[in-house]
Amino acid sequence: MTTETLTIILSAIGIVLTLGTSLFAAGAWMIRRIDDRFDTVEQKLTGRIDAVDEKLSARIDAVSETLSARIDAVATDVTDLKISVARLEGPPRHLLAARG
Repeated sequence: MTTETLTIILSAIGIVLTLGTSLFAAGAWMIRRIDDRFDTVEQKLTGRIDAVDEKLSARIDAVSETLSARIDAVATDVTDLKISVARLEGPPRHLLAARG
């Protein structure tokens, strides 16, 4: 093997190693940047989701309290109606009172 051929082969190996190393470094840098962006987006979304969760929880609690109050009012009305119906359907009243 001549010196020129050996030089060409070593130069080619050097170029391949240089390009491979630079591609690996560029890929690692891009992955790190993407991970940082994902972390940033995840933090923003977590904050937004927590805010929406709190708002929804407050609204659901308010609706639950309102419905509980309405159900209690209906239960009271039903009890009053039962009493009224029982009075109407009670024993028949006699026109003449029997005295003994």
